[in-house]
Amino acid sequence: MAFRDSTTTARAPRVDNLGNAAGGRGTRSGPWPVVVLSILIAAFSLLPLGYVAFMTGNAGWDTIQKLVFRPRVGDLLLNTLGLVVVTVPLCVVIGVAGAWLVERTRLRGHKIWSVLLAAPLAIPAFVNSYAWVSAVPSLGGLFGGVLIATLSYFPLVYIPVAAVLSRMDPALEQSGSSLGLGPWKVFFRVVLPQLRLAAAGGALLVSLHLLAEYGAFAMIQFDTFTTAIYDQFRSTFDGAAANMLASVLVLFCLLLLLGESKTRGNARYARVGSGVQANPPRLATGWLEIPGQLGLAALTALALGVPLFHVARWLILGGPGIWTGGALAGALLQTLGYGLVGALVTTVVAFPLAFLVIRHPGPVTKLLEGANYISSSMPGIVVALALVTITIHNVPAVYQTAVVLVAAYALLFMPRALVNLRAGLAQAPKELDEAAQALGKPPLVAFLRVTLRLTAPAAAGGAALVFLGIVNELTATLLLAPNGTNTLATEFWSLSSEIDYTGAAPYALLMILLSAPMTYLLFAQSKKAAGQ
Repeated sequence: MAFRDSTTTARAPRVDNLGNAAGGRGTRSGPWPVVVLSILIAAFSLLPLGYVAFMTGNAGWDTIQKLVFRPRVGDLLLNTLGLVVVTVPLCVVIGVAGAWLVERTRLRGHKIWSVLLAAPLAIPAFVNSYAWVSAVPSLGGLFGGVLIATLSYFPLVYIPVAAVLSRMDPALEQSGSSLGLGPWKVFFRVVLPQLRLAAAGGALLVSLHLLAEYGAFAMIQFDTFTTAIYDQFRSTFDGAAANMLASVLVLFCLLLLLGESKTRGNARYARVGSGVQANPPRLATGWLEIPGQLGLAALTALALGVPLFHVARWLILGGPGIWTGGALAGALLQTLGYGLVGALVTTVVAFPLAFLVIRHPGPVTKLLEGANYISSSMPGIVVALALVTITIHNVPAVYQTAVVLVAAYALLFMPRALVNLRAGLAQAPKELDEAAQALGKPPLVAFLRVTLRLTAPAAAGGAALVFLGIVNELTATLLLAPNGTNTLATEFWSLSSEIDYTGAAPYALLMILLSAPMTYLLFAQSKKAAGQ
């Protein structure tokens, strides 16, 4: 007892990662420099929402009534709602069914199928649209939009659902079977409810992508709010009509976020108890083997085979000459440059907030974190409009510069870095820093050598996902890129819009090749996260 007391009195005061002793500098919410940085980051993230609110309020009711309550907006509303209402359930059904087949059955080749079902995410939706227009020139309307969107975005549901299925506690299904439930009833009554969070999250991502997508729908001449906003902006620069359409689009995004949060409920999804969780059992496919193989083969052929075949076809028709133009090399270098710089800036900017969320959780940090997710849920067209208006009226010196474009990338893709940084910091407990400081290391040195080193792999993963988003980003880049900037996406769009499909093919291929490793990383990370 005496030994314990002497040890307690000799213990050094607890010091956080920035050298702030408990009760000294800093606040209960965290070190004040990190808090200030996080507040500034959150305020920056809310700029698009603030822009939309200001423009809507400044327009006045008469203008709002004139520009919003008109037949054109009604048509856009029907198109956009129809796209969401049809596409999202299709993506959920395909994603859940595909995940169940490859993760919970003895389907032959399930390991290969599991990767192939995630692979369509490496093909940008506007490249998919380009391929389908090449195959079916008359494709258009709601059917064309649903077809292209479903084949492009179902992996957003498949990946999280597959990750959950691969780690679901088999005791749940065993309990259902012991109560006399057959395999199908076990699936619908036991397994499916456990997938609600993953499926709802994936459905939200699909919905937000549908609201934000421009190139895929513009290519088949299917009008949505995003295509209409872009057309309005191009025809009447900084016009009230584009701003009002953006307000309606943002309202849709916020309603989707609210709806997804309501679907979560209060049910528990975690396993409680001691012991090691067994691997989930795989069910015999039986009569499902042939239909399952045919279904996955057809899905893969439509989602991967059609775009890859037509990109290859246009490459062959174009011959070697399409690779010799200087514009291709320049677009590749600029894409790599913006991707690397944007990924680095976004990851660095996200770090203070991730640090605060993990090391000093609380209502304030949740509020600051939520601001970033709200901003990233907004379509790129809205973020671009906000930055265009703000820079023109307040800081014209930076208008249409690389600084504004990188800022847009940070606004759009910060959650990708934030989620990974949170996971990395959670695996680097602050006690390790305290131990390093107890051994005589200065606080900053301890932080750099311990926390930062342990967080580096997660930070690299987040940066890779940001890079993937930047490589395939089209709308914000079209509006904000400085004169003379040509990325793979913008050059592809320029050439394909001029019906120069052979010239656009090399840009499409390079985007796919750059996206493929990052897509596999996303798939692998989802499986790893589900196992934690």
